[in-house]
Amino acid sequence: MERINVLVCAGTGCTSSNSMLVVEKFHEMLEKYHLTEEVKVIKTGCFGLCQKGPIVAIYPDKVFYNHVAVVDVETIVSEHLYKGRKVERLEMTDIDEETKEKIFDIDSIRFYAKQKRIALKNCGVINPEDIQEYIAKDGYMALGKAITEMTPQDVIDEVKKSGLRGRGGGGFPTGLKWQFAADQPKGDKYVICNADEGDPGAFMDRSILEGDPHAVLEAMAIAGYAIGAQQGYVYIRAEYPIAVDRLKIAIDQAKEYGLLGTNILGTDFSFDIEIRLGAGAFVCGEETALIMSIEGKRGMPVSKPPFPAVSGVWGKPTIINNVETFANVPQIILIGADWFSSIGTEKSKGTKVFALGGKIANTGLVEIPMGTTLREVIYEIGGGCPNNKNFKAVQTGGPSGGCLTDKHLDTKIDFDNLVSLGSMMGSGGMIVLDEDNCMVDVARFYMDFIVEESCGKCTPCRVGTKRLLEMLETICRGEGTLELLDEMEELCNRIKETALCGLGQTAPNPILSTLSQFKDEYIAHVVDKKCPAGVCKALLQYKIDPDKCRKCSMCAKTCPVGAISGVPGKEPYVIDITKCIKCGACFTTCRFQAIERG
Repeated sequence: MERINVLVCAGTGCTSSNSMLVVEKFHEMLEKYHLTEEVKVIKTGCFGLCQKGPIVAIYPDKVFYNHVAVVDVETIVSEHLYKGRKVERLEMTDIDEETKEKIFDIDSIRFYAKQKRIALKNCGVINPEDIQEYIAKDGYMALGKAITEMTPQDVIDEVKKSGLRGRGGGGFPTGLKWQFAADQPKGDKYVICNADEGDPGAFMDRSILEGDPHAVLEAMAIAGYAIGAQQGYVYIRAEYPIAVDRLKIAIDQAKEYGLLGTNILGTDFSFDIEIRLGAGAFVCGEETALIMSIEGKRGMPVSKPPFPAVSGVWGKPTIINNVETFANVPQIILIGADWFSSIGTEKSKGTKVFALGGKIANTGLVEIPMGTTLREVIYEIGGGCPNNKNFKAVQTGGPSGGCLTDKHLDTKIDFDNLVSLGSMMGSGGMIVLDEDNCMVDVARFYMDFIVEESCGKCTPCRVGTKRLLEMLETICRGEGTLELLDEMEELCNRIKETALCGLGQTAPNPILSTLSQFKDEYIAHVVDKKCPAGVCKALLQYKIDPDKCRKCSMCAKTCPVGAISGVPGKEPYVIDITKCIKCGACFTTCRFQAIERG
């Protein structure tokens, strides 16, 4: 009988940092210390605090080890598991702001203290490849309740009452979508899980599937019962191999336990799920393009109506929800709509998962109640910008969203508040930017992504976004004009009004929001021909402050084109700007901050 569980993160982030080698080493060391009967090593999904990976948590001790390398494993086994002494140098701690004492309890660490985990309830807690661990955490109880105690309409009414809205970006009421499909005549109907998460920096859905795949399968079966469907599809990009493998394992296990397939739990309800792999096209996150891809056609959006709930896959009624939306459903059915709707704001119920990245101390996955402020997420959970840099903006909603500044930090996060400020919730990407980011370059980055991912079906998106990218590149080269800024803004508004699908309609948002919030940076680029953040290479100029120069010659030795001259120990060095290729090697090399960039 095991007395200790060792949980090792086996999500994509920690796996890429060799956490699987850590697992192997644990097994080896447990054999060496004769602890195999007492200690169980469990591979879990993402713990959320990706910046600290690889992560190892030990229960029931509730000790949280971070940055665990293979060479640290024997120390953990010999000291903690064998002798009962914690390894303090590896232990994740926090500081109590009032007492200034160290906090060791996992649940009290600030990164977790303000979170409320519903969609991420089992991530980092259970082995996602073991259905029995999911069942031990009340798994499939909601499905059992739905198909034995509730009518299909009861299920839909409960989801409606909960106030759950789509977490994929649109925020459409989930229960209402299910109602539309249920109201269609009896016949073939389908349930689709949209796992085609493509926003730069977003990994919420992937992490849920890697850490708790059964929650999504259970929710899809509940949805199938509610609308009268017998077939479901998980549409996931092939770029997520760990998530795909764990989904396959989960589907096989659910079928073996009679929780998928025919006559589930001895009832007359039958429901099966298949995986459909996508090639990683961002546009296939749009529901009609996703349907085209499932049907074996090129993933391109089509005009609506009819909406998929009326005519979806193969012309049949189809509901499409993303991974996070589905992950909330089992707990809504099991615990109740009143419980779920008690969390959040008036129009945005429950929680939201965000992938917190960029210039932030604690990068990772966070789930917070709707209504939490941006300030709380960025400073209390995220730990603020590292290296004492000043916060500049936060991009929410990915390529479809916009930038919010320090004046918006006390905004309560929900669907409507973010839209009113020119941004959006999106699927949950939250990229923090600091003083070293150029907002024109940020807009250029997102527009470059949009141009690459446009399906090309409609002219506003195919041609218009390409033209916007060319304008931004012109501005970043220092060749823009004030007239070009006006022309760019007008084109943005035309594209929003005329593009076919959501990808094109929201494509101009990063430009419009940065123009609105950081107009001064655009003007500096086109009037002063300077990049205030020192990012746009064509506008950079390096010079050496003669008063700070130590005449050490390191900058000259580093320069690849011989643009720096001087006499070691006698004369300050100078940069010939006609030869300088603006590579920044001298700036990086100088230890005395003598080289200025601007």
